[in-house]
Amino acid sequence: MRGISRRDFLSAVGVAGGAGAMFATMGALGLAPTAMGAPAYVPPRPSDFRLTGRAAAKVVVLGGGIAGLASAYELGKAGYDCTVLEARDIAGGRNFTVRGGTRQTDLDGNTQVARFADGEYMNAGPARIAQWMVTLDYCRELGIPIEVFTNENASALIYNEQAGMTAPVRYRTAKADMYGYVGELLAKATNQGALDGDLTAVDKERLLTFLQDWGSLGKTDYRYTGSFRRGFSPDPGAADQTGTALGPPPSLSDVFASNVGRTFSFEFEYQYAMLMFQPVGGMDRIPAALVREIGPGRVRTGCVVTGITNRDDGVSVTYICEGVQRRIDADYCISAMPPNITARIPHNLGADVQAALAAFPVEKVGKIGLEYRSRWWETDYRIYGGITETDMDVEHIWYPSHGYHGPRGVLIGYYNTKEDAVAYGQLTPPQREARAVAQGVKIHGSKYRTELASSFSVAWHRTPHIESGWSILFGTQPYELLNRPQGRVYFAGDWLTWLVTWQAGAFDSARRVVTELHQRVLKT
Repeated sequence: MRGISRRDFLSAVGVAGGAGAMFATMGALGLAPTAMGAPAYVPPRPSDFRLTGRAAAKVVVLGGGIAGLASAYELGKAGYDCTVLEARDIAGGRNFTVRGGTRQTDLDGNTQVARFADGEYMNAGPARIAQWMVTLDYCRELGIPIEVFTNENASALIYNEQAGMTAPVRYRTAKADMYGYVGELLAKATNQGALDGDLTAVDKERLLTFLQDWGSLGKTDYRYTGSFRRGFSPDPGAADQTGTALGPPPSLSDVFASNVGRTFSFEFEYQYAMLMFQPVGGMDRIPAALVREIGPGRVRTGCVVTGITNRDDGVSVTYICEGVQRRIDADYCISAMPPNITARIPHNLGADVQAALAAFPVEKVGKIGLEYRSRWWETDYRIYGGITETDMDVEHIWYPSHGYHGPRGVLIGYYNTKEDAVAYGQLTPPQREARAVAQGVKIHGSKYRTELASSFSVAWHRTPHIESGWSILFGTQPYELLNRPQGRVYFAGDWLTWLVTWQAGAFDSARRVVTELHQRVLKT
């Protein structure tokens, strides 16, 4: 019998498994370079079943956040019969955009109804997307227009009250002074021979050249005495208006004591580096588009899961919807609820699974949106987008990256975590507003209070059916266990990735589960 040739073998692999399988086989035979990293995601297709004699299965998805919606959306491409059960009255999970008329009651019984003007909104959960994240691929695929989110702004402010600052300082001014003094110190150490054991003469020359430019140092003495980088007042203009540079910098000791440099590394972080983006009109454009594509009636809101039973031939899920106890049977289940919520639901998945779910921590996170009658931060401060950093309990103040020069705007008056989020979460919504505004007045003056029109606040750890901002437990035994199917039950969510807190993590987790489940169906 004649032996099969490599060419015939590879042709057969290509016919059966497609170009991807053929290329992978060529790599294993040393006939093509082996791809680095994870393989490219290939969504399931109806054609995948044609040569297998099998058909798409029925899947129940628990949780209508991004991971759950993405799972149903991707499986739906191949004809899987998917039903999504979401406990809240709106899909999206922590992807929650507050608009005029939005109503929410927290675990403490506080009910808020947003009074934002038409077109105004706050992204209470995720608010920015890095340009390398898969989330942007879904925006493209789903036809969701995007715009730039200004994550860094030289005109934004820094105010560290606990460090003794009596007035805010612009980012550009703080960076010019910090970089200038650090550059001067390094230049001094270089010139005094402190680095001779580490640097050659050529290295030292190149380092000094870099420091001179980076810190705006003197040409011969390498001293920092201030520069135009600190800003002007007034700014340069016509004719003889050369602009007046801001006065000499504070002393090195005062700059270091102000602790203004504590957030500068933020701009170097891989996940936060500019450019960043946001969907036009609000982050909830993403779940809305997913729900639309999944199809009418397949995403059921107001459905609270009460039990999960894994069997050899399928999964049964009990839930309450409109006050009625119901049950749904499926071939497989994807649990895309937060782990702290899933841990409270009766199941038969075993003690190890229960312990793993309970091991994930609850992170306290809060946000408030402050709507103003005018965009005074643009007219009075020339701040267009970006973030003001503080060491106060509000932590961060975000300026909107949309609606420039409009009649109104919504600031994020605090975005805080841990103890600060706990302190605000214990207050009623009016008390949260009063506390946040009092802090903001220290930075922006009276308009922070007098121009205020309305507010809406969220304490994620006090939000029903979510009860956590996020959960982080990278690479641990519980993490590894729940990244594997437990019988016919799979788990998905950003908490099972190295991209916790990001929608990209939820999308990636959904893709992983969809791929594994689909391969299982094809083989079963």
